[in-house]
Amino acid sequence: MERMEAEREERRRTMKARKIERAAEEKRNIAAGNPGDVDFIGMVREWRADRAGTALPRGDPVQLGAATGDSTGTGREELQQPKICICVRKRPVSDKERKKLDHDSVTCLHPTVWVHSAKRRVDGITKYLDHSSFAFDHAFDENVSTEEIYSHSTMPLIDFVCAGRGGRATVFAYGQTGSGKTFTMGGIQQMVAEDLFLLLGDANSDADALAPGRSCCNLDNTAVYVTFFEIYGGRIQDLLNDRKRLKVLEDGKGEVQITGLEEYEAVDSAQFLSLIDAGNDKRTTHATEANDTSSRSHAICQVLLRDKKTSRLRGKMSLVDLAGSERGTDTKSHNRQRRTESSEINTSLLALKECIRALDGKLAHVPYRASKLTLILKDCFTSSLARTTMIATVSPGASSSDHTLNTLRYADRIKEKKVTTVANTARPIKKAGAVKKTRPSTERSPKTLKAPQKTIAAEPRAAGVELQREPLLLDDECNEEEEEEVYDDDFDLLADDDEEGTGDVVEDDVEKFQGSTKRSVLEEEEELLNSHMSAIQVCYS
Repeated sequence: MERMEAEREERRRTMKARKIERAAEEKRNIAAGNPGDVDFIGMVREWRADRAGTALPRGDPVQLGAATGDSTGTGREELQQPKICICVRKRPVSDKERKKLDHDSVTCLHPTVWVHSAKRRVDGITKYLDHSSFAFDHAFDENVSTEEIYSHSTMPLIDFVCAGRGGRATVFAYGQTGSGKTFTMGGIQQMVAEDLFLLLGDANSDADALAPGRSCCNLDNTAVYVTFFEIYGGRIQDLLNDRKRLKVLEDGKGEVQITGLEEYEAVDSAQFLSLIDAGNDKRTTHATEANDTSSRSHAICQVLLRDKKTSRLRGKMSLVDLAGSERGTDTKSHNRQRRTESSEINTSLLALKECIRALDGKLAHVPYRASKLTLILKDCFTSSLARTTMIATVSPGASSSDHTLNTLRYADRIKEKKVTTVANTARPIKKAGAVKKTRPSTERSPKTLKAPQKTIAAEPRAAGVELQREPLLLDDECNEEEEEEVYDDDFDLLADDDEEGTGDVVEDDVEKFQGSTKRSVLEEEEELLNSHMSAIQVCYS
């Protein structure tokens, strides 16, 4: 009994000491601006201490004129910029999150971003962290300034656009509403205005050094024009012209034209910034559950470099501040208009992801007609001289970890590697002079007869008709059916058809066959995505 009593007293002293230590630690966390669950904060702190110093060096910011080979003959040498650059920025913990006792659950160790999701085990008592990691081109924590982010993500595009070869550069700011997209894009717009005119002014001194037949943009031969418009609820409005309604049309050459859009010339950086401020002030914002001034539209600022004599477009940069992404669970208390806005925003963001992936994968089919946002930015996806930078902004709060994971998965899907198509070599291709085999008299199975239909490019069908005629399938089921039909039956059918004729199957025929099959599969995927989004819009309406 005495031993049990002593053990009981020891446990009481230990529990009392732990309570005092937890109270002191909680006060320290509040003083440090990181309130919340003491246990989870302690686990995150220990995790970061174990991985301290593991972040890779970012390197010096890319300077204008970095040496990769003089291509313009001006002494200003061309920059090596990837076709797609994905950056992630984590903002500091806000006062609103501190009031909600939200702790910091995101860690940026360049080039990796870690999300520490707070979980409880089945017993409902034991706490643990679920760590998720994503690797990108750049990862910026809350201590990195907007100027440094601009130096690594956007500044290389300025020289690319001013090279005078018709380059198309696009910078997107994407993320959850309230994660700092507009703040980041506002700072980038100011620095673009300053560096653009600085570079064009410096190019005047290099004009005499131009190689014969080559020219770069400078203030003597190039004029800078600015347009600023938004896409809200399927409508396009000119923010610099009293919200005038605009139309998007395609001319006979396939070029997208925005009828009625006014272009304003900017002669210096001050006038450029005044136009930017005027457009941002008229952008559509509404209060939502997550943010009191949530941007409900995609704001697009286009900087056009035109030749002063011929008005020919010599370069173009698009600065796109996307509307905040939302999940369906975040729109429960929204009215009909807010839910419709959220549905249209998510539809356009899905189409944007597919277009950027097609740009990076050099696919023949780019689904830019899936939304007005991607249709307007068509030349940025289809041009061979296109460069894209996406800045994904994330919130550090533990209550926003699901949003953060969705944002990082969206960016990760854009940058992911494509699956390499491997030719089916199970049935060898016959060479010339081979002995012709006797064809069996058995009939083909219905599955074999179905294969030729996939090789013929069918006309696209409307999403509503697709919903009525076929049930929606899961992605895994569609992929299994396509692989089974393409790789087993289509090649057999191609070889069997060749047995009936006089010629043999050659490699060119196989390549054409694979190309047509890929196009048909991409068209079916696009129809399936449109059908899903139409079904979602019907549910919300």
